[in-house]
Amino acid sequence: MGYRYKIIVAPFLKVSGMALFPFILVNNKGLLTDAILLNHERIHLKQQAELLVIPFYVLYLINYLINIAKYRNHDKAYLNIVFEREAYAKDTDPGYLNCRKMYSWLRYF
Repeated sequence: MGYRYKIIVAPFLKVSGMALFPFILVNNKGLLTDAILLNHERIHLKQQAELLVIPFYVLYLINYLINIAKYRNHDKAYLNIVFEREAYAKDTDPGYLNCRKMYSWLRYF
């Protein structure tokens, strides 16, 4: 990926994992070895880095708000955020980040 990231166990976290550049947060120690979850969050770190972090969060929120208005359902709105669509589609591929092109999330609109 080109840079190191630190994984932090955050038991207060309401979700299993979260990428908060430049960290990955997990809600319990057992997830430190969850390859799919960590790959999912590394994909988000890459998305955040290529958008210079703050614009990623702005676009993420806007996409979620549009989706919540469209689907009227949190889970469906979340799963249809373009950044999540890319991450879920590729999180089982451990080599994905080695061949990923910049702005690949755009394909998921």
